Amino acid sequence: MQTELSKKLGVEHAIFGFTPFPAVAAAISRAGGFGVLGAVRYTAPDELKRDLDWVEAHVDGRPYGLDVVMPAKKVEGVTEADVEAMIPEGHRQFVKGTLAKYGVPELAEGEASGWRITGWMEQVARGQLDVAFDYPIRLLANALGSPPADVVARAHEHNVLVAALAGSARHAAKHQEAGIDIVVAQGYEAGGHTGEIASMVLTPEVVDAVDPLPVLAAGGIGSGQQVAAALALGAQGVWLGSLWLTCTEADMSSPAVTRKLLAAGSGDTVRSRALTGKPARQLRTEWTDAWDDPAGPGTLPMPLQGLLVADALTRIQKYEVEPLLGTPVGQIVGRMTSERSVQAVFDDLTRGFEQAVDRINRIAGRSGE
Repeated sequence: MQTELSKKLGVEHAIFGFTPFPAVAAAISRAGGFGVLGAVRYTAPDELKRDLDWVEAHVDGRPYGLDVVMPAKKVEGVTEADVEAMIPEGHRQFVKGTLAKYGVPELAEGEASGWRITGWMEQVARGQLDVAFDYPIRLLANALGSPPADVVARAHEHNVLVAALAGSARHAAKHQEAGIDIVVAQGYEAGGHTGEIASMVLTPEVVDAVDPLPVLAAGGIGSGQQVAAALALGAQGVWLGSLWLTCTEADMSSPAVTRKLLAAGSGDTVRSRALTGKPARQLRTEWTDAWDDPAGPGTLPMPLQGLLVADALTRIQKYEVEPLLGTPVGQIVGRMTSERSVQAVFDDLTRGFEQAVDRINRIAGRSGE
């Protein structure tokens, strides 16, 4: 399962695995893929340093990368307090009323809230990069498109390739103009922030638009047969995220979330702005339904929505309020029916890939007779 890009990066399989969990990222690299640690949840540089130390000690010398969330334009001098002050009181009351409706307890006095979506902020993201470039990362990916030009230049100075996600051929072409090395074509089916074009249509469009840049296909890929299909469409690898959420190495904050993922079908997700203010595919819950209800106040733009709901989501997860409990995940969730190790997932992917290639070879052989 090798391509020109995977050979360049020194990995056995052209499978790039995005994950917020250090243990999963390291296991992906050890299994012969390319683990990519998501940095958006790290608000302090020392937290990221701690986990990169762990990854570095557990990849057995294999390559790995980091995924950040940065706007293309600099947004310097804006603090979290400045953003908080922009949130309307009516939206705060809506959150309060929704939590009260479902009896969600308050956090204990003095108990810190969990993850707040601040990685988009200039000082946070750049602090992450100051840490990251002290490690032998081979790839820097940006979930919000092309990072600022100086960040691209800095990565190249460290011999780090830069990848950016795109939901359309037009976006992909802009990444190419910005000096990006790899484009991740993220289809409608993908978990998290995603556009409106399905992977089967998007992947070849992006491949053609940015040739000769390598393209990774993302969205709706969870089997070796689908990996083979992506490569047949011109991709040089696949970018997988959702598939790792139910791996045994994943440190999910709530066992109830894992249960919901294992029980969900491919039709149980929704693209909603409820999490961050941008359309993001996630499990459909009564929380997403409340925000998507026309009778409600509607979501706020990014990053206001993320800051507005951060404390509420912490409470929902801590107390496992199942009707409201969800997580970003793609439509591939329907294939995630059991907890497996990362290595077991890789074994299944490689076996399915080989079966698909053999099947196509047989078809091609017969057609040529």
